[in-house]
Amino acid sequence: MDKQVVLLSLLIFFFTVSISGVSSTTCPMDLSYVETFPWDASSCRDPVVDKEHCCQALLSVIGMGLAEHLKNTSYFQLPDENTSSICLSDFQTKVSALSINSSLVPYCFPRASDFVTNASTCAGIITVDDWKSKVGMISPLDTSCNGDMSDQTRCSLCTDAGLKVTSHLNSLDPNGTKCFYFTVLYASAIVNQYGPTNLGTAGCILGLPLSVKGSSNRKQELKLVFGLVGAVTGVVLGFVLILVYRKWDKRRKEDKYHRSVENGVRNSVLPNTGAKWFRISELERATGKFSQRNMVGQGGDGVVYKGTLSDGTVVAVKEIFDLETKGDEDFCYEVEIISKIKHRNLLPLRGCCISSDNLKGKRRFLVYDFMPNGSLSYQLSVSGANRLTWPQRKNIILDVAKGLAYLHYEIKPPIYHRDIKATNILLDSKMKAKVSDFGLAKQGNDGQSHLTTRVAGTYGYLAPEYALYGQLTEKSDVYSFGIVILEIMSGRKVLDTMNSSVVLITDWAWTLAKSGNVEDIFDQSIKEEGPEKIMERFVLVGILCAHAMVALRPTIAEALKMLEGDIDIPQLPDRPVPLGQEAFHSSLQHGLQTSVGSSSYFSSYLASYSSSTRTT
Repeated sequence: MDKQVVLLSLLIFFFTVSISGVSSTTCPMDLSYVETFPWDASSCRDPVVDKEHCCQALLSVIGMGLAEHLKNTSYFQLPDENTSSICLSDFQTKVSALSINSSLVPYCFPRASDFVTNASTCAGIITVDDWKSKVGMISPLDTSCNGDMSDQTRCSLCTDAGLKVTSHLNSLDPNGTKCFYFTVLYASAIVNQYGPTNLGTAGCILGLPLSVKGSSNRKQELKLVFGLVGAVTGVVLGFVLILVYRKWDKRRKEDKYHRSVENGVRNSVLPNTGAKWFRISELERATGKFSQRNMVGQGGDGVVYKGTLSDGTVVAVKEIFDLETKGDEDFCYEVEIISKIKHRNLLPLRGCCISSDNLKGKRRFLVYDFMPNGSLSYQLSVSGANRLTWPQRKNIILDVAKGLAYLHYEIKPPIYHRDIKATNILLDSKMKAKVSDFGLAKQGNDGQSHLTTRVAGTYGYLAPEYALYGQLTEKSDVYSFGIVILEIMSGRKVLDTMNSSVVLITDWAWTLAKSGNVEDIFDQSIKEEGPEKIMERFVLVGILCAHAMVALRPTIAEALKMLEGDIDIPQLPDRPVPLGQEAFHSSLQHGLQTSVGSSSYFSSYLASYSSSTRTT
């Protein structure tokens, strides 16, 4: 009897061991979408493969599968390395069917372990429950990424929310390497109701390049027939043309690069400015080759990385995206303008860089001093938890006013910033405000307004006359400054999307001010901190600066004197009817054609935003 028990125990033991040693032989992700989803695979195809952009595209494509896996299992990554290897092998087979060199998959993903569950990847997050314990049940993603992401404004709000959440996770785990990727997966799989295989979700959240026309089997067949017919006669000619083109393109880029250096940068130092000319190798060392974990911000015109120079100086390195509308000469001219601006309330330029190579093409960079307290937008956000005190808010408003006054009056010709907003106001270690991002700045003729065909700026902050007619004056900046004052004093965003009856912060503030309830505009956290009369003065100056009519706004010099109490604030003039009022809708129904300052004027103003502005 004892022998039978021992024998039975041994059988159970060996059976358990054999079962535990069996690994999965199939990939838990359904990768069939790789061949059918209309993604743009042009960067991965011969004759010239753009490996950097190809790898980014392939990461986004496999990210769709990982997002679906997260949606179905609540796990952000795959269970083990064997499963990951099988999935990468299946993925390699799928992309090969699209005429993509299969060797690109192991090139882009050399380690199967990169997709395997690991608690050290990002703040110990493995499952959705872990995510919620770290980020919270409701995060900025849940309110900004839950709709149709094909809308550019909604996409921009979602991107901003993703950067805030990533910043929070990085603060919990500075060594985390995939917090940004986890944020992307969570937003596309859990938050967005359309899911990762939706065109808008894939294009915005996952950053997947999309094919405008999609794929067509008929076209593929025609291409194949054409290739077979012309193979014998075309292969030699094609090879020669490729060599000639590469040589010509390389020489063209080198010539253009050297011309830009000769025109804008000499002897490693920009002339008469003190700003340094950086080599791309210096910036790569400083930022860890522009690693994702060093990315601190991203907008429509570029991405910003935190870096440390060889001498220990901490800097912010901004890579400029817009390479089409501006040549090297224009870029160097702009750098020269920015470099000459020296003021304690304007972010100083430390240097710049222009790089060009066959693999990554042309790249441009601006290097600034790093601001450890981030942007005003962050300090006023949920993540920032409204930590700003009344004295800090007061000083920030005065700092911004002084910086703008310098641009408008102490430089000849004056400079109009054109994009004053909370994200472009940075705070140093002592919470001193510095106006940043002069990429949109425009020099003008002293004392004159300007008409421009290209309206640049940000939704909600643009002055009506600039958004509608392209009329640019110093008071265009004053309008944006007024919006910023109201945001600082109230803690609210420029656009209140939660309340359908009030759209702009100016409408909300105006209604309270005219009813004699100015104190209701104050942020709850500062109501008991400062003298009520002084805080009321700041609010009234903000409303006056953000008036719809140019003639009724003060200059920035006058606004500064009002803020400092040197001159009295005039009685608030009448303004257009707030959009939420019944009179506004009535005027639309009757088709009233009224002059500037009416509700129909404001209707045109808001309509113009969606077509003529860009969100940064």
